[in-house]
Parts: sequence; structure tokens; C-alpha cells
Amino acid sequence: MSERDARRAIDAVWRIESSRLIAALARITGDVGIAEDLAQDALLAALEQWPRSGVPDNPGAWLMATAKNRAIDRLRHGEMAARKEEELGREVELRARLTELDPAEAAADEIDDDLLSLIFTACHPVLATEARVALTLRLIGSLTTTEIARAFLVKESTVAQRIVRAKRTLAEARVPIEVPGPAEREQRLASVLEVIYAIFNEGYAASAGEEWIRADLCEEAMRLGRVLAGLMPREPEALGLVALTELTAARFPARTGPGGEAIPLPDQDRARWDLVLIGRGLKGLERAESLGRPLGPYALQAAIAACHSRARTPEQTDWERIAALYDALDSIAGSPVVRLNRAVAVGMAFGPAAGLELLDGLADEPALRGYHLLPAARGELLERLGREEEAALEFSRAAELTGNAREREVLEARAAL
Repeated sequence: MSERDARRAIDAVWRIESSRLIAALARITGDVGIAEDLAQDALLAALEQWPRSGVPDNPGAWLMATAKNRAIDRLRHGEMAARKEEELGREVELRARLTELDPAEAAADEIDDDLLSLIFTACHPVLATEARVALTLRLIGSLTTTEIARAFLVKESTVAQRIVRAKRTLAEARVPIEVPGPAEREQRLASVLEVIYAIFNEGYAASAGEEWIRADLCEEAMRLGRVLAGLMPREPEALGLVALTELTAARFPARTGPGGEAIPLPDQDRARWDLVLIGRGLKGLERAESLGRPLGPYALQAAIAACHSRARTPEQTDWERIAALYDALDSIAGSPVVRLNRAVAVGMAFGPAAGLELLDGLADEPALRGYHLLPAARGELLERLGREEEAALEFSRAAELTGNAREREVLEARAAL
């Protein structure tokens, strides 16, 4: 095998196996930082040996065995003991767990539990959102620091610092690497879903830069969501988030033009929407609804996205149902942004004057100051009322506020009409 072919094979294996590898090592060592260090040691060993020996029949087991041996070596030389041993007998216990570990015989449910534990740890509320996002993409998404920095248009050193500080914070806070019990699961699950949604949102409408969509981030968020939903198949919010991302991503083929220019929802060619993703999203929403529990924020947003997906033309959109769904969303997860979207839906369902009245009531919301979608929504409703000059001023203001070049182009064009 050539070195180039071996590197490709290693990259593919790493993308598949690294999160499970780190998850198992984190359970054994009780430390996410040590677990990733050991996994990286195994990766380096693969890079050295596989070009000569070829890819093993069971590469995941090979990586785990190598990491296990490296952990035992560290214990032998006191590297891990100095960092982790605070109670008599801990080293003996750790040695026993490492020695007994047989990665080839690990049960599927044990692997699932390890991975779910790692997801909950990386998304622990003790960490800031930016740190949770970076650590999740690193540990679960298997993205490099360079890839994360490129995706979010920040310096590589910034991402590296976030990850290092996140690991340190988890260690100092003595966060257990485990699936939380029923008492705190709802809060912790909300933190996990928030991270995945944040990743998707940044890909769906990039906050800065020249691209309106970053499909790689959206795809990673959908993959993470599917992993979570597969591990927690009876959690309607996990199913709802996957449905929401799939129904939203289904519009991507029609959301940009040949030159990358942004195409707003009403102007999209719906024949280009991805029917496979729409079908998957609708089935996922049905599964969430069939569980018989009240719909949470993500499932409600998925239901809103489903209204758009079912409409063959913009005129067929059930805006009254969308407005009602936003009412429900506002009652359980109210925020200025939710109320802004509700005002737009009311304007579409019951006339622009009704929507504009609601928007004017949000003008003094601190959270919406500097938020470009507020003047953009006002411009849309003012234009429908025939107040073109006022609408143009609002579109111009929205263009000044957005940090995304493609979105700015659309708003400037609206202002010039």
C-alpha cells in the first residue's frame, strides 16, 4: 500500500472510529483530555505502521488496543498517576480496567453508552456555548482544529484555546463522564441539542464571510443529530431536531444561484428541493409526534418547517398554522427572535398591518438591537403595504447590519427597487 493510500485509509477509519475510541477511553480514564491524548497516540502509531503493514482487518480494535497499551505505559512511568491519582487504589483499579478491556468483544450497547456519555460531557452546561461547540466537533465530529477554525472563520489558535480550556474546565469541575440520570437529563439534553442546533444554524445562514451556506457544517450537525437520535430513539426533541435540520437542508439546492447568490424562500424553485430529505424529515417528525408527549421547541420548529415543505407554491403555505405553531413555541421557549418570526407569520396569515403592529412592539427589545432580520422583516411588511420608500430604508438598514456578504447583496437589491 502506498503512503498516500494508507493516509486516505487512516483518515477514513479515524472519521468513523475516533469518537467511539475517545468515548471508551474517557469512560476508563475518567478524563476527556487524557482520552483524546491516548487516541492521538494511537493515530500516530497507525500513521507510522499502517503504510508498511497495511490496514488491519479490525482497525477500530487495533486503535483501541494501541491506546490501551499506551495508557498502561503512561501508568508505568507515572505520567497518568501524577495527573489523576488522588485516592489510594485508583491506579490499581485503572490498570485492571485497561488490562481487562477487549475492544473486539465490546457490546454494542456498551459502545452506545460510552458515546452518549461523551456527547453529554462535551456539551456540559458548565462550558460556554462556543467551547461546547468546538469540543463537540473535535471529539464527536472528528474535525481538526484547522477545520473547525475554517468553518467558523476564526483563528486556529482561538479554537485550540477553547478546546484546551474546555478540557481543563471539565477536569477542574470533576464532571463525571456518564449519561445523566432522569433528574437532570432534560436540562443536559437541552444543552446537547443547543450545540447541534448552533452548528447547523451557522452553516444554514453564515454569520459572516462570503458564503451564505456552509454545507459542511450543516451536514456535520445532521450527522451528530442522527447519532444522538439513534442513541435516544424515544426522545421527541432529539427526533424533532433531526427532522428540523433535514427539512431545512432540503431547500439548499434552491437556496443559492449559479454564482452563489442568495435566493430567498419565496423566490426559490421548489422543484429543486431535496424530496428525499423532506421525506426523511416528515417521517422523523411523525415519530416525534407519535411518542405522545408534548412537542418541545425543536419539534415545533420542525412542524413549522414541514408547513413550508408541504407547500408546492409559496401561495399554498399554511401561514395560519405557522402562526399558531409560533404561538405554541413562544409559550414554552419565548424569545424576541421567536416573537419576531411570529410577527412575520401573522403578517402573512392575517395581513401586513397586523404583522407590522407586532414588529413595532419589538422595536425596543435589547436582544434585537443590531439584529438585521428585524428591519428586514419590517421592510417586507412595509413593501406589502405599498410604503416603498419606508421599506427601502429598512432594507438598507438591514444590509448595513448583516455580516454576510451574500445576504447583504439581497438586501441591497431590495432597497434599490
